[in-house]
Amino acid sequence: MRLDVSGHACPTPVIRTRVALDELDPGSSLEVVTTDRGALSDIPALVRALGHEIVAVDDSGDQIVFRICKR
Repeated sequence: MRLDVSGHACPTPVIRTRVALDELDPGSSLEVVTTDRGALSDIPALVRALGHEIVAVDDSGDQIVFRICKR
């Protein structure tokens, strides 16, 4: 699943990431695309708190892309 929250500021990327993760089955992956620099700390904190795993972060260019695996 891909979630594009580009152009949205905190807390929208975190809230929408949480909702998307809730909708996924365990073992599924979520790709989150954002332009919010605060997400670099906020989304990993959310993912850890929920017990999931960030597989990769691409912070090259104007967008940040998180790849998350739901546990």
